[in-house]
Amino acid sequence: MATIEPYETKAGKRYQVRYRKPDRTQTKKRGFKTKRDAQLFLSSNEVAKAKGEFIDPGAARVLVGSLGPAWLKRQTHLKPSSYRPLEIAWRIYVAPRWATVPVSEVQKTDIQEWVSRLTVGDNTVKPPVTAKSATTVIRAFGVLASILDGAVDDRRVLVNPARGVNLPRKGKKAHVYLSHEQVHELAAESKYPTLILVLAYCGLRWGEATGLRVKHLDMLRRRMLIEENAVQVGAIIEVGTPKNHQKRTVPFPKFLSDQLAVQCEGKGRDDLVFSDEKGNYLRLARVHEDNMSWFAGAVKRSGIPRITPHDLRHTAASLSVSAGANVKAIQRMLGHSSAAMTLDVYADLFDEDLDAVAAALDQAVSQSDVPKMCPKP
Repeated sequence: MATIEPYETKAGKRYQVRYRKPDRTQTKKRGFKTKRDAQLFLSSNEVAKAKGEFIDPGAARVLVGSLGPAWLKRQTHLKPSSYRPLEIAWRIYVAPRWATVPVSEVQKTDIQEWVSRLTVGDNTVKPPVTAKSATTVIRAFGVLASILDGAVDDRRVLVNPARGVNLPRKGKKAHVYLSHEQVHELAAESKYPTLILVLAYCGLRWGEATGLRVKHLDMLRRRMLIEENAVQVGAIIEVGTPKNHQKRTVPFPKFLSDQLAVQCEGKGRDDLVFSDEKGNYLRLARVHEDNMSWFAGAVKRSGIPRITPHDLRHTAASLSVSAGANVKAIQRMLGHSSAAMTLDVYADLFDEDLDAVAAALDQAVSQSDVPKMCPKP
């Protein structure tokens, strides 16, 4: 049963409330200047317990810095390549601002100010904050919001103050599509010409191509089995399943058969099709001018627009659409979760289809018995 008890301090009489939490353990809160204040606290506490909204003051005082590492440890469902950006976001952007703040004191307005500062930068603070990309800001916010979601689930706070915060909009990066001629010019200048052609005509992700083994090639049916993904996370190559954990079969054009056969000469079934001189996984081809890789060098020598290896995946989609492939086939080749996703990502490739719709409707009306309508003067 709850009680209100007076006690003496140097500043005068004060009151404390002894009460039971929903788990029936007893606790107390001290420091009320009047008995009425103590009674109001007790009454509101009883109402909160009855409505299932009770928050343990001790649990609410925990610091965000204590919850963040625990939240990261629970992300065991993520692949290393997905986990690493979250860990970086916590360490570089979230922890420096929020680690020392009790979870109950996190305010929505403070979160909005933090998001805005990351978005536009701030030279009035030390050290100055430089503006970050929308992707970086949204990821950092997502980490904080998810930590606070956990605090709500654990009854540390009643609501998540991060929900409803305005976030920057991500601009859609324009895709770079190469022509057949440009693809072959790039391959001719490259240290790994067959790899360039596979990326540009089969639409594999970098890790899928560099994880491809001899046993994954069916030379008679001209198919590649994509079941391994070698992703570089920091300095480590993490080998796992393809994105979405979905295996798939990808066709390759006939002109690649001889080149792939040469690529596999002298190799065992478990050897990598594309590897470095020691037979190890190829490292991610960087494109920065100050760290010229074999790929960046080939791009510069060939004179094509500046691209990344992933842009060759976009080129594969473009060349397939130009060749008349349907959306479902392109979806399966690229490993998208749905044809709708393929259409969303590559909507610009289907602009000519809109013209075809208008032309088809015009032809249908012209061949029908619909009376022609004259414009009114």
